[in-house]
Amino acid sequence: MRALIVKFSSPRAHLFARMFSILFLVAAIAHGTLRGGILDYEGSPLRNMSGKFASMVGMAAEDIRVSGLTHHDPELLFHALGVRPGASLVGFDAAEARRTLEAMDWVAAATVQRQYPNRLDINVAERVPFAIWQHGGAYSLIDKAGVAMGGLELMGQSQLPLVTGNEANLGAAEIVNHLEVYPLLFRKVSAVAMVGKRRWTLYLGNGVKVALPAENVDEALGQLNKLDAEAGLLSKAVSLIDMRAPGQMTVSVIEITNTKVPAPVGEKLAQKQ
Repeated sequence: MRALIVKFSSPRAHLFARMFSILFLVAAIAHGTLRGGILDYEGSPLRNMSGKFASMVGMAAEDIRVSGLTHHDPELLFHALGVRPGASLVGFDAAEARRTLEAMDWVAAATVQRQYPNRLDINVAERVPFAIWQHGGAYSLIDKAGVAMGGLELMGQSQLPLVTGNEANLGAAEIVNHLEVYPLLFRKVSAVAMVGKRRWTLYLGNGVKVALPAENVDEALGQLNKLDAEAGLLSKAVSLIDMRAPGQMTVSVIEITNTKVPAPVGEKLAQKQ
């Protein structure tokens, strides 16, 4: 079978080939210029060229509706998705956009729906700050699941419980739930530290430490709350309350150094006389 080879040797064919080469070169330079952002400065007549073209054919994001935000700005979502009002929606993938949003540490869930031709609906469920987690010298806001959230300031969150220690974020919800049963006791706790990834130590605002057992935490807290309510245990000169051993409580008191109290001035004058 003989191959058919066609040669274009006419002047018109050469002219066509040259024009195609020139157009291809111009298109490549223009694409590189736009992609490089050289003409994308504020006030440029070529700014958002793709979005303007898309708008002409009804494929621009003329209407972006964002709901569910409480602590964050919609601009964070636009930046993550690479869209903004007036930008092109050509090739926009709603499923991929949802996965992008849910990969953000402060987003619990998200839905993205494109309503053709030019409307975009974005709904975001933010993670709710539950506690402050201190770890490795750093502080992070965490939700009930223990997920650390970025993009939120710690200022104004002082009412949240403070948990410290490695993996303390993962058990924060459980220990806080135990403490919330005893609100008067909970108010006296300034921090809760995880020890050895298995038990907790309470740090009270007056300097008293309470070493809780690894098991039966609620029972230990109930006993502690009862002794404090009946005898004011946590207000006495106590440095440590050790409840680690089942059914036992060891209380360490603050040692007071014996010092000679100076005699009153009047008494000293009387002795000299």
